[in-house]
Amino acid sequence: MSHDGRSSPERAAIDRLIAAGRLDEALAALRVTPDAAATWPLQADLLKQLGRLDEALALRFAQVKARPTSSVSEHNLAALLGDMHRHVEAEAAVRRAFAKGGDAPETWLVLARSLAGQEKGDDAEQAYRQAVSRRPTHVEALRELAQLIWMRTADATRALAPVREALDRAPGDSGVRCLLGLLMDYTGSTPREVWSALVEGEARRDPALDLAAASAALSFDRDLALDHALAAAAAAPGHPFVALKLAEIRLARGELDQAAVLLAGTDGPAEDQNWLSLKATLGRLSGASEGPALNDYEAFVQGQVIDTPEGWSDLITYLDDLAAALRRLHTFQTHPVGQSLRHGTQTHVDLRASEDPAIRAFFSAIDGPIGRYLERLGNGNDPLRRRNTGAYRIAGCWSVQLVPGGYHAPHVHPEGWLSSACYIDLPTAVEAGGREGWIGFGAPPFVCATPTPPEHYEKPEPGKLVLFPSYMWHGTVPFSGEETRLTIAFDVVPA
Repeated sequence: MSHDGRSSPERAAIDRLIAAGRLDEALAALRVTPDAAATWPLQADLLKQLGRLDEALALRFAQVKARPTSSVSEHNLAALLGDMHRHVEAEAAVRRAFAKGGDAPETWLVLARSLAGQEKGDDAEQAYRQAVSRRPTHVEALRELAQLIWMRTADATRALAPVREALDRAPGDSGVRCLLGLLMDYTGSTPREVWSALVEGEARRDPALDLAAASAALSFDRDLALDHALAAAAAAPGHPFVALKLAEIRLARGELDQAAVLLAGTDGPAEDQNWLSLKATLGRLSGASEGPALNDYEAFVQGQVIDTPEGWSDLITYLDDLAAALRRLHTFQTHPVGQSLRHGTQTHVDLRASEDPAIRAFFSAIDGPIGRYLERLGNGNDPLRRRNTGAYRIAGCWSVQLVPGGYHAPHVHPEGWLSSACYIDLPTAVEAGGREGWIGFGAPPFVCATPTPPEHYEKPEPGKLVLFPSYMWHGTVPFSGEETRLTIAFDVVPA
């Protein structure tokens, strides 16, 4: 038997189920092993992946009870509590882990996240620094530390300092160098400056570094971008993420046949939103019939007004209360790293964890519109409709406040099935003509040899909820004036 109660053949069979994405079957097999309790950590991981967080949490608590002196069990409990946005409880579990001898950088990272989730910015920053002090090249901790500094101060020099210090210690670490490029991109550096930072120094060349360099180079030298992508493909043949980046560059260069071969070779599943977005762009550029099927804006993009939730006499009054509640959460100075928005702020904590009555009521206000969307969507053989069960769950919810000149760059939502934009408070520029502040669909984030502007627009209106496939490229037009643009966004997955 293995250390977790499974014989080698059983372990191999369960591992194959997990690799095939058959998580429910793997979980059932684990529960009937001779010593099922020994597999609780893996069971909890699978339950988390399946979205069954309450069941996963019960197992994490059981692990702590079964191993009362284990700092690892407390760490695992804290991490899951953090994932569930129960940040006060997560902090308490971390401190119990410390009391039981835990001191790993990963545990300090969990503490930092729980403190950040409680809006304890100074304490969170110190906890991130503790994680980095224990592992100077801890990319996750460095990224979140730099992002926290950036969002709180809008000072690129201060935000980049911990990453540059890490590179001084380990100039050959490609992960830290990739992080530097990412942060430079989101804190105001030009694509050429980002590319130069990625290729300079003594970093070991690897596929991730070449992919980052390819992305930076694509906006100013398509040949250079292709060279980097081909190097990544040679180093990691058959890797789906590399193939998608190479397909993106082929599309940008107008090499549609080569892009088609790459996208056919990746054989992306129905839930791979990145693959579907490139398939849609290929269809648009080539005129293939599946292009309009994926980007059927009339059928798939639907805007409707949210319901007035119980406790409010009318929608305008509710939106006023909701806007006030949301603005109290927009405490940062600038946008996060790795997201689509530029020149604005995003709430740090998932809105599903809010105790504010107006924010909590939002989820009842959108339930009817989501249900009506699913009913109208119906079933079909395309990647969107064939996943429609008629039931849903929210996979993440946040608010964005754009300032004048702000916008969302074209993007997709890899973790979603349906995505959204719900307009809470809007600048007058939305009504001024020129589609300022409007949401546009179909334009990819890379410049193609053939112009690919948005193919469809939706005009924002207070209380309007726009639902659309998560794989659809979407972004917003910058707006002028002195007012802000306040929205809520969320992802939906089938239940």
